[in-house]
Amino acid sequence: MKKILALILALCMVFAIAACGEKTDEPKTDGEATGSVYWLNFKPESDADLQKLAAMYTEKTGVPVNVVTAASGTYSQTLTAEMDKSAPPTLFVVGNQEGVKTWKDYCLDLKGTKIANELNTTAYNLYDETGKLCSIGYCYECYGIIVNVDLLEKAGHTLAEITNFETLKAVTEDIHARAAELGFDAFTSSDMDGSSSWRFTGHMINLEYVYEERAAGTVWTSCPATLTGEFMPNFKNLYDLAINNSKFDPATFAAGGHDAEGEFKNNEAVFFVNGSWEYQAVSEGKNVAMIPYYCGVAGEEKAGLNCGTQNCWAVNAKASEADQKATLDFLYWCVTDAEASRLLVDSFGVMPYTHAAESTNGFLANANEYSNNGCYVMDWATNYQPNVDEYRATFVSALNAYNADQSAANWDQVVKAAIDGWAYQYTQVNG
Repeated sequence: MKKILALILALCMVFAIAACGEKTDEPKTDGEATGSVYWLNFKPESDADLQKLAAMYTEKTGVPVNVVTAASGTYSQTLTAEMDKSAPPTLFVVGNQEGVKTWKDYCLDLKGTKIANELNTTAYNLYDETGKLCSIGYCYECYGIIVNVDLLEKAGHTLAEITNFETLKAVTEDIHARAAELGFDAFTSSDMDGSSSWRFTGHMINLEYVYEERAAGTVWTSCPATLTGEFMPNFKNLYDLAINNSKFDPATFAAGGHDAEGEFKNNEAVFFVNGSWEYQAVSEGKNVAMIPYYCGVAGEEKAGLNCGTQNCWAVNAKASEADQKATLDFLYWCVTDAEASRLLVDSFGVMPYTHAAESTNGFLANANEYSNNGCYVMDWATNYQPNVDEYRATFVSALNAYNADQSAANWDQVVKAAIDGWAYQYTQVNG
């Protein structure tokens, strides 16, 4: 009997050794412990990079990663169709609060996960009404004030000295006063035609909304019915600085016809109000950077850029535990592995994760640097503007009147358009 038992034990050891010697880098099936990943991609322009990324991960770990890319403009329909299948996406995009309302039951709570702990900001997190962390941003855009650093230094100033509105104002007014001597001015033109007015009625006004959020200690998750208008004097600070310190008469901005981007590219101005999408156009042969909307709010030395996105990862709460784990492990690798994050950042522009590769878009790199230094992000609260086209049209009209005659009475009409106009358009939409 002892001989038989010894033989059985010996055979078991042989089988165990053989099993340990099997290859482990082969793709695993869904039923095995490693699970698999199915990413329904939102960004068609990144498909080739994501297919390469998936192959890299499978080769490294043996875990199958399938990336399916929805055609441009069809993501919502594609996601609905795919979620009805027997093998739905384990990784998908929930990019706004409307998406949260629709898909919250399918969103795994990401609080406390390794991927969520890698975030360098919570500004792009989306929660449901219970506080569940439904999705987290994986890339974003930003806007603020673009600076030609070389021209700034030629004027005898440095980027480091601009830390708030007081210092921005001093530098701006000095450059404007010496424009003839320097051969360039402080700000580019600020046209109010359709090609440019959004920079102010859709972007700069965001400082009013964001500081209202911060004063209330919250971040909007739906359109508020009213605004306080508390920070309109701060909007006025920055707006006045921009329109009154360029080579153009503000009264000419209503008709449009100026070329702010061209002025900046041609070294005619130091400051240009715009966003990260301008980087390729304005950075060639120049040392450029982006600074926040300094406007005179207390504590703005810790302000960052205006950053926003609709690119937010969600993990399918209805997937198997093995697939959930595989997906979370894959995401963690995406933002911490040097080669993987480099590939993604080059494709996306920037990723808001502590150990992700540095952005190749200089303005997005600036945004990431502000976040890494503990500065607060100015979220895209303008996304909640009610009846947006009508709201902005009234706002533009008031700004044009003010540009032509910068009286207190005309500024009151600007405030009325921005604040009372919001309440009026809210009722038009919501009754």
